[in-house]
Amino acid sequence: MRSKLKIITAADKKIVLGNFLSLSSIQGLSYLMPILILPYLIRVIGPEKFGLIAFAQALVQYFVILTDYGFNVSATREIALCASDKQKTCSIFSSVLTVKCILSLISFLALLIIVSVVPRFKNDWLVYIFSFGAVIGNTLFPAWFFQGREKMAYIARINIAGGVIYTACIFFLIRKPADYLLFPILTSLFFIVTGIAGLYISFKKFKLEFVFQEYGNIHKELKAGWNIFISVVAINSYTASRVFAVGLLTNNVITGYYSIAERIVGFIQGFPLGSLSQAVYPRLNKIFARNRSRALELMRKIQNSVVIGYLLILPILFLKTPLLVRIACGKYYPQVDIALSLLMVSVFFVVANAFRVQFLLVSGRSDLYSKLHITAALAGMPLIFILTYYFSYIGTALSTLIIEVGVVMATFHLIKKTAG
Repeated sequence: MRSKLKIITAADKKIVLGNFLSLSSIQGLSYLMPILILPYLIRVIGPEKFGLIAFAQALVQYFVILTDYGFNVSATREIALCASDKQKTCSIFSSVLTVKCILSLISFLALLIIVSVVPRFKNDWLVYIFSFGAVIGNTLFPAWFFQGREKMAYIARINIAGGVIYTACIFFLIRKPADYLLFPILTSLFFIVTGIAGLYISFKKFKLEFVFQEYGNIHKELKAGWNIFISVVAINSYTASRVFAVGLLTNNVITGYYSIAERIVGFIQGFPLGSLSQAVYPRLNKIFARNRSRALELMRKIQNSVVIGYLLILPILFLKTPLLVRIACGKYYPQVDIALSLLMVSVFFVVANAFRVQFLLVSGRSDLYSKLHITAALAGMPLIFILTYYFSYIGTALSTLIIEVGVVMATFHLIKKTAG
């Protein structure tokens, strides 16, 4: 019993808590900014232009997924396990950054073709081009490195400083409907500047060196991230695609309404759960390497605690959706309220599965993680578009709930199977 207790040391707890607090401050800021900005933007540029920009961001998100290539999981794990080997760390860092830059270039060329050929995108091509800065910034910002080294405080400092300036610029520069293009421009600048700052700190504080890598090293990182990449593509095919589906099958106004509901739900679902998940992941990998059963036990304790917390909070929030809409939008929109109420139910199933599904990666079963989400995508994508086509944004929210229930049930089965 004593040997088991030593697996989770005081140092482990201190590191996880520190990283959790750092990431929570980032997430708190990332969600606080929209809460401050959202009512102002909707009042100044209107739901239609807001919906157009949300649709553009949904398209650009596909390119963010491509450039991520699963490195936020695979590279984080590698960095966590080789932190004492500077040469290997530099090799991984250089290989990952090289791949991300190549994928970013491919993404930009693809976007140029899309906005040049497809009429739906050609009419507002500037919105899509100006939104692409999120891809560039995501490519440059080495969040995966900071997470692997368990130094999330750097991420917090960069994002907090950039976020304050970004929010101030929104209020000072966007003053009338014609200024709507400034929103994607400022958002892109925020991502690019924070990305450059993250790179600077990586080289300066951690004494990293960029070394041009042989094809073998690059191929190794591509191979390591492949299952995760396929999984992330699958996951986002039924998450990021929801706003995209509404934008394709309805209009900019309805897209704006649904996008607002998703942003509110994103806050409820992700804060502070996302921070806790990212803080626990590298540490759980190290505990798993020492003792598999203890890692499984710890995961279950964390998961159960999160479920209890959300069981207490969600019913209250569900009853207060009209108030949440007024706070987020500056006024009451019934369409947002309906979508929010439906999406709120799906939140429970997402959080009830967060650490359980992550454990598939911790235990080295990225193959099962990939198959789970590919299956969900193959079933979920047609469901999203069919229900959206027949029932508009209400159908989109319903499809979300159905998919998340299915993923929870499948994950329970897989964890039971892998745990023996």
